[in-house]
Amino acid sequence: MGARSGRTARRSRPAGEGGTRVTGTHVAGLRTSVLDGPWIVLGKDGRLTVFARAAEGLLRWTQRAPTGDRWAGPDVIVTPRLSHLTVVQGADGFVRFIGRRVSAEGHATGVVHASQYQTGRPVTEWKPVGNPHKDAASARRIGVPAAAVSGSGSVHVLVANAGGGVSMRSEDTKGAWAPWRDLQGSDAYEGAVATATVSGLVEYLAPGEGVAMRWQQEKPDGGLARCPDLPVSVGAGGVTGLETAPDRVTYYWADSATGGLFAHRPGAWVIPLGGGPAEGRIAASRAWLDGYDCTVLAHRAPGGDIMLAACGTENEDGGVWWARTAERSTRPPALACDAEGRVVMALFGEDGALRIASQAPESGLAMAPSVPV
Repeated sequence: MGARSGRTARRSRPAGEGGTRVTGTHVAGLRTSVLDGPWIVLGKDGRLTVFARAAEGLLRWTQRAPTGDRWAGPDVIVTPRLSHLTVVQGADGFVRFIGRRVSAEGHATGVVHASQYQTGRPVTEWKPVGNPHKDAASARRIGVPAAAVSGSGSVHVLVANAGGGVSMRSEDTKGAWAPWRDLQGSDAYEGAVATATVSGLVEYLAPGEGVAMRWQQEKPDGGLARCPDLPVSVGAGGVTGLETAPDRVTYYWADSATGGLFAHRPGAWVIPLGGGPAEGRIAASRAWLDGYDCTVLAHRAPGGDIMLAACGTENEDGGVWWARTAERSTRPPALACDAEGRVVMALFGEDGALRIASQAPESGLAMAPSVPV
């Protein structure tokens, strides 16, 4: 399944604690950064929302209607002082934000969370998840949190701890948090990902020294059990997980040594994807293209060009054709499907403005040129 851009194609301040919203802010002049996780999401009402970060807080753009190019925002939602922020959406449509809080000196102090229950509605108060360590020296060494939401709505937060292993804390559907649990492991790096499958099972993949460590639930909302390590070397951008069959996750990443792009499903061979090198995480989404279940991939090349590809889902070894789009971005892109099932790509142009590119009404994956929001 080929991919084409709208023009060219080739193979190959410290802040408060509440969910305060400040409107009418112009994004020009705001230095933005993207969130970990799929930072463009589809709400239950069929509208898309884009999230990003700035020094002023969490930025949010909301589609005015389930279709069309009209957007509201950015709203600026006040957050605590954070070094990283992860966005995750559950089957219930709720959007959860999991952040690593830092001191004025930039030292990690713990994990916080907040939620958005409806598209465009206020974000809840930011509340502590805590820290797996009680002493300050160890507490400041925790990694960037990853999170997933099970089928019941339980939130599972995972973080590399000071010993290089992984710690997890889970919130049940009534809002009660269980104690931190040490999942063991060693030399866990940044760039981990947690993924929830259609049946509600959560699994977690953490890059390590020459391997990727993996944990998986045997039953929904159960404990995560250690699985055999995967013999892969994940680059600094981290790894992306996408459910490509019921309860089967495919991982996509750029190799730490070569920058080449790869895909892997546990129990199968590692598949080279071509199209590299990539800078940052690879975006991945599933979409129906010409009646076929396809996986759409996008990434930012080191020079800023956005690369796009599509292939039959779980058929990466049949060949992945990459298109160099007409888009350039300062950050890795994000992918989603809108209410009509069209592929939508969000990116930040070289001027810092949010831009949205939507699938054109043509066969295959043809993307119209992006428009500023």
